[in-house]
Amino acid sequence: MTKKLLLSIIFSFSIFCVFAQMVENPSTVVYMTKADFLQKIANYETNPEKFIYLGDKPCIIDFYADWCGPCRRVAPILEELSKEYADKIYIYKINVDKERELAALFGIRSIPSILFVPQTGMPQITTGLYPKAVYVRIINEFLLKN
Repeated sequence: MTKKLLLSIIFSFSIFCVFAQMVENPSTVVYMTKADFLQKIANYETNPEKFIYLGDKPCIIDFYADWCGPCRRVAPILEELSKEYADKIYIYKINVDKERELAALFGIRSIPSILFVPQTGMPQITTGLYPKAVYVRIINEFLLKN
């Protein structure tokens, strides 16, 4: 075998492996804008007095910033949770620097702030970085309690 052919085979195999891993473990964390929020979470412009969740399953919303160290540390935890609970909850991320109106709407003053939105009832928010087990407990006891 020539070196070119061998390198071509190795390169093709590497690309295949990366693609296969992406297909097997797709990220289900979705980055959200104000327009997305109004359509998928709650339209506070048409219903300013009452929070009415529009989703078909509970969700978690991570209010974060790219420059925030704790936000970068919570990101892989949320990625893991998005795969483990893919059929039970949605996980969204909102960049507070780009979506200041949404951050202000929820009184975000410290990040990461994680909003837990049940299918029915009012959302609850936590601020700060916690171990994965804490998020799992909140998901199971608050979001999926039914």
